[in-house]
Amino acid sequence: MAAGKPKKKNPRLASGRKRARQNIVLNAANTSLRSKYRTAVKNVEKAVLAGDKEKATSAFALMQSVVDTVADKGIFHKNKAARDKSRLSVKVKALAQAAA
Repeated sequence: MAAGKPKKKNPRLASGRKRARQNIVLNAANTSLRSKYRTAVKNVEKAVLAGDKEKATSAFALMQSVVDTVADKGIFHKNKAARDKSRLSVKVKALAQAAA
């Protein structure tokens, strides 16, 4: 038996072919946005772990806009975005309190 996914059949109808083309483009766009979201979150977490208050605050501000944009487009659920923002906000505030 061959390992891997079975080969997909090409759609016969023009609308099906168009939908297949659109799916490729949309998949690439969604993958890019998902990666941007995760990178933004990761940058804040790295800054918090390093203990760099200014870098963490600036990364958090950037992360908020990225997270909101991605959630508005429906890539991630709005509740997940809110949860991530809330958890990182607590970490950044704790870092600011510890530094003060």
